[in-house]
Amino acid sequence: MDFKTVVFNAARDGNLTRLKAYLHSWRSADELNMLVGAKVGGATPLVIACRNGHYDVAEYLIERCKADIEQPGSVTFDGETIEGAPPLWCAAAAGHLPLVKLLVRAGANVNSTTRTHSTPLRAACFDGHYDIVKFLVDNGADIEIANRHGHTCLMIACYKGHIRIAKYLLSLNADVNRKSVKGNTALHDCAESGSLNILKMLLGYGATMDVDSYGMTPLLAASVTGHTHIVEHLINAEHGLVTRQQRIDALELLGATYVDKRRDMVGALALWKRAMDDRFPADGSEPIPKPKDVPRIEAYDFAVEPSNAQQLEEILADPDGMRMQALVIRERILGPAHPDTSYYVRYRGAVYADAGRFVRCRQLWHHALDMQRAVLPPLSPLTQSSLYSFAELFSYMLAERARPPLRGRIVPPVTFEDIEPVFSKALDEIHRGTELLDSKLSIDREQTLSTLQRVLVISLHLAALMARLLEEPDCTEEVSRKIHKAVYSLVKLDITVRQGRSALHVACSAEGARGRGGRAWLATEPAPPAPPARLVTLMLRLGAPPDARDADGNTPLHLVCKLNPCPAEVVRELLAHGAHIDTVNYEGETAEQILKASAQSLASIVNPLRYTSLRCLAARTVKNYRLPYRHVLPLCLYSTVLTH
Repeated sequence: MDFKTVVFNAARDGNLTRLKAYLHSWRSADELNMLVGAKVGGATPLVIACRNGHYDVAEYLIERCKADIEQPGSVTFDGETIEGAPPLWCAAAAGHLPLVKLLVRAGANVNSTTRTHSTPLRAACFDGHYDIVKFLVDNGADIEIANRHGHTCLMIACYKGHIRIAKYLLSLNADVNRKSVKGNTALHDCAESGSLNILKMLLGYGATMDVDSYGMTPLLAASVTGHTHIVEHLINAEHGLVTRQQRIDALELLGATYVDKRRDMVGALALWKRAMDDRFPADGSEPIPKPKDVPRIEAYDFAVEPSNAQQLEEILADPDGMRMQALVIRERILGPAHPDTSYYVRYRGAVYADAGRFVRCRQLWHHALDMQRAVLPPLSPLTQSSLYSFAELFSYMLAERARPPLRGRIVPPVTFEDIEPVFSKALDEIHRGTELLDSKLSIDREQTLSTLQRVLVISLHLAALMARLLEEPDCTEEVSRKIHKAVYSLVKLDITVRQGRSALHVACSAEGARGRGGRAWLATEPAPPAPPARLVTLMLRLGAPPDARDADGNTPLHLVCKLNPCPAEVVRELLAHGAHIDTVNYEGETAEQILKASAQSLASIVNPLRYTSLRCLAARTVKNYRLPYRHVLPLCLYSTVLTH
């Protein structure tokens, strides 16, 4: 164990005796500074001591060792890694008031921030450490500094339900109507979390019913999350806090939440009846009928919303009809851009899949995917998630068909017609992603390449499933032709993702072998999985270049040989389609040398001589003996020597 690890472990465990015994022996101030400033696992000794509440250790590091009280580190809270956290932030987040006081006395900046721009005050507000909040404010902490999402201390206190902190911040004139980057206010946050007392207090301080970037009011936020008590308070509030139309929408949306979240059909019907009574009041007020231009959607079984109380009563006898009503209502009120709209469509599809109703599942998931692709930017994580769900569904169905039926449940076959529409949408998402990369827009190029690679992996997953269909005994020539055409459309994209890798590189890599979620292409394959040889073969036949190089000079053959165990069939296919056995990457390694490093042998897979030409032997001789070839060999042979 090295010196810095000894110091770090002593600070982490609060072992002051061991820490003193070790650091006291260091005579040089430079060596001492190096040890107390060194990071292990991303954290310094002071950062980890403050995170774990070791006051005496922190005091010794600050006063005796002169540790930098502003040097940030990485710490974990509730399973989440916080990057760039200063010691004061760690102490405040963990609720260690004596440490907070120690650091402030030592001159720590009370408004220092993490990488996400979270302050120590916001950290204390998150977990409800009132005494720390008050101490930090008394010592100059700014209550209005928001994190990178625009969430203020008041917002997080309201969301987490810390009424004492919220009241204190409001007494300091915290901006009650300030909006985050996505337009939500503190009133949205407490409506979403269900904190009625805080909501009443915010209203008393002048909070208004603003809309966020999705057009959501706090009332609708409470309806989506199913907080009936918040909804009832807001719609029954004096002074006309909400309009009649807003009250109707809230009741109808809350009813949809009762169906999908609570599975309470009777409760949902009661809410929809109240909304219907509001639409057609008995006092003769102007009626507010439901919109007539709402399109009928096939995925929802062309459901039409009831227009009177009798039709509402009839629908209660049809549970599926109630579920489709919930989806129709949610899409009408929230719109397709709201994440909850597609989330509940996908959720309902998953429920159908669990019940063996795979056709209904695919209908709903296609509708959710189409909504996402219509309103979300290219390569959105939500779109990726929907595409991957399809890939997992098809993999599951194929795996289940290979097993004996469970309790008489028969899983239908997966056909090309099932996979191809999803595959086409995945390729279109890749095309949109490459257009984004080629555009002149200001984007994080590395992040975009990473997300593009994830969509490519999903596309390869789907292509592997189609390639598997070629081996089915009932695969016709027409289906085979369509599969070849579909996979060719992926090959001809000639896409390059992270590290300069082609689609064939990714298919032959560890990430490609496992798929986006770190799982095998099919649930029945053993771990660690190998790249699907049938897909690699198909891509090579359709023109994927076997000797393409990535940013490190690796060919697909190099990447396959880095897998342990190395998939012999894939190696043979690459060599059979022209991969060069002697090609070296930029580290000077051949595929054979990579295999040797992991105690594997190329000779056990193929006969190397079969893929070695006289030209190769000559080039090896020139390289191995460092013969002067420049200005001796023709220029056309230079690349041959360099390749070896």
